[in-house]
Amino acid sequence: MAAAEASNKYAIALRRQKPGFAFVLIISGVISVLMLTGSIYMLQVYDRVLSSGSIVTLMGLFAIVVVLYLFFGLFDLLRQRMLARIGTRLECDLGRSGFLAQLQAKQGDKNGAVDPLRHLSGISQFLSGPTAGNLFDLPFVPVFLAVLFIVHPVLGLIVVGGAVVAGVSALIAGFIARRWQEHRNQGAARQAEFAAETVRNTETVIAMGMQNNLAAHWQTMQLASLKTHQQAARGTEILASFSKTFRILLQSSILTVGAVLVLKEQISPGMIIASSVLSGRVLAPVDQAIGQWRAIAQTVFAHRALLSFFERAKDKAGNIDLPKPSGRLAVTSLTKFAAGATATRQELLLQSVSFSLEPGDGLGVIGKSAAGKSILARLLVGAWQPDRGEVRIDGAGFDKWPAGSIGRHIGYLPQSVTLLPGTIGQNIARFDPHATDGDIVAAAQLANVHDLILRLPNGYATEVGGASGSPLSGGQIQRIALARAVIFKPSLIVLDEPNAHLDGAGDTALEDAITQLRAAGCTVIVMAHRPSAIAAVNKILILDQGRMTKFGDKDKILGKPARPQSPPVRQQLSNHARQG
Repeated sequence: MAAAEASNKYAIALRRQKPGFAFVLIISGVISVLMLTGSIYMLQVYDRVLSSGSIVTLMGLFAIVVVLYLFFGLFDLLRQRMLARIGTRLECDLGRSGFLAQLQAKQGDKNGAVDPLRHLSGISQFLSGPTAGNLFDLPFVPVFLAVLFIVHPVLGLIVVGGAVVAGVSALIAGFIARRWQEHRNQGAARQAEFAAETVRNTETVIAMGMQNNLAAHWQTMQLASLKTHQQAARGTEILASFSKTFRILLQSSILTVGAVLVLKEQISPGMIIASSVLSGRVLAPVDQAIGQWRAIAQTVFAHRALLSFFERAKDKAGNIDLPKPSGRLAVTSLTKFAAGATATRQELLLQSVSFSLEPGDGLGVIGKSAAGKSILARLLVGAWQPDRGEVRIDGAGFDKWPAGSIGRHIGYLPQSVTLLPGTIGQNIARFDPHATDGDIVAAAQLANVHDLILRLPNGYATEVGGASGSPLSGGQIQRIALARAVIFKPSLIVLDEPNAHLDGAGDTALEDAITQLRAAGCTVIVMAHRPSAIAAVNKILILDQGRMTKFGDKDKILGKPARPQSPPVRQQLSNHARQG
């Protein structure tokens, strides 16, 4: 059963941490009181010990100070560990949801610019650092101010004035940082994406001598990002330097005013040093906040981005896990616009495509390049969302299934095939821990790749994808991806150019696989340029510039052949594939 009601998972996870934050706040209050130890100790030393000359009194006071500082260190450690655990809990609670939501958001590149996992990691690291603890000291600044007012109202007013100046500096620093933070993050994301894509296509880049050009382009992006970073840092650096200087000057001012008050016999000599320490404690949290404002601004930005992201990625209410579909497919007025389309300018990629298939049907989709075959494939499997129309499997649209549930019953072989970092066995199994060795081998045999895998040194345990690279050719990768698509014999299987890298033997194996899948009741759709890919289908759909021009039985559209594999039939299929 899916979630009973739509919810912002990030907001819920934060609410679950409220007891932890409350505990940290209480500990911070205790720490703030213990911070008065130094001031009170100085006051007692100057006013009691020096005037009485009692070593016993000094040792007694020092013993008390040692115990209090031990408690101070214990509570400070406890606060840091508690904040670190809160950050870890947030990552644990939201890591899987963030990963799934990010994948979901990539459909049609919707919200694709947000990286929730990176933002979660940033917030967790912030909570584990010293800055978060310093922020919890801010609410207790009035405690030190109150003590200063008790010592003398004039001293309290001076420090209040200093706190106001420091606070205004912090607000200005925050405004400057927020102004540039979003631009900096966007630039850094574009720079990282460009570098990752370049590395992913290293062979092409080196083969065509593009590395110097790409390095120059990346450096241009880097310089723009660094310029934004410097613009954001310049103002906060000036304000941080001003705040530090002002804080030192204020402490000297406190000593000067305190000396005047001692001369007028309004306070004791010990209160001068105590007041100086207290004024430092009042301004220290503000000063530290200004010095760490960039980290604070990044965390605030990440917090707002996560709130917005998870608000858009709320669970759909009321969805239940439906039984495995039989494969009955109904496509109605399927339409897709190009990215960036507006109400006045809408470039159509696919227009009003409608057809239906029964379980066991095989459909061959043919047409010229850019006719819309790959776009139709993505829409049929739910990788993209249509702008108009709908796709229904056994009468249910994709939005009627819990997220990820319908995917178990769909097999998809994209035109551009990549394998995920892991073993060949894990890739074929779709990383499903419940897939048995028998399931994996059966899928590999169906895709005619079992013997090839066994010839590899590590067999099904061979590492592919990621930093380990791949010991496989393009055709071998495509056949392994075909095995991944057909494992468990899904109800709907969509193959986009499945024989693009196959030889004659591979074509024959593909035809046999499609025949077996259809015999098992699977609905198979094949996007094809080469006629051999549609030899085992019974229906044909012809696309031309995103429009469906013909749909029906293959024998009626292409003409019934006298012999299944005669040369005229192959030539006729080839002509239709080229002409659309």
